[in-house]
Amino acid sequence: MNTFYFKINLNKFGELKQKAESEKRTFKISAISYTAIFLIATITAIILSSNLSAKIKRRSKLLNRIRDEIKTYQVSGEFLSAKDLVRLANISSERIFWTKKLVALSEKTTDNIAITHFSFKNNKLSLFGITRLDRDQREFDLIDNFITELKNNEQISIDFPQIQFVKSSKDKEKDVDILRFQIDCISKSYSKKGGRQ
Repeated sequence: MNTFYFKINLNKFGELKQKAESEKRTFKISAISYTAIFLIATITAIILSSNLSAKIKRRSKLLNRIRDEIKTYQVSGEFLSAKDLVRLANISSERIFWTKKLVALSEKTTDNIAITHFSFKNNKLSLFGITRLDRDQREFDLIDNFITELKNNEQISIDFPQIQFVKSSKDKEKDVDILRFQIDCISKSYSKKGGRQ
């Protein structure tokens, strides 16, 4: 007599359901991940585009400003205009060759006088210095002689026709009596403008 055996897996439906739910979860996670990546990429692209647009606008403004400036310096036709000639004349006449001035200043500074510092502001060169006070010599003789030397030097006087004493004060350094002073060298430009910049 033949006997047949049948094996029935009652958990098959449960396994299929679990597999379907697992695939559903994987799909949801993938969908959320792709959406998040897409949103981040979109926001990044918008920010970069905005920054790029702002840069382009700034460059465009700068380019327009440069073009406007170039137009003011352009010559009309083949010849220089009157304004261009005035500009060229001002550039050549108001420019100061500082190397020659500093060499001339060092040559005129004696062992008895030291220039501590100087400044150039509003077309006025201010020299600040010190000199040792000597009992055998009047206080301002050295300064007066120094001013005279500067006035007589062509390299300095050509651009600074007015050289004048401004102020002085007595001081003591390492038990030595000294005189601090200021001399102003006034340029031609300053003189033409009546002392105003």
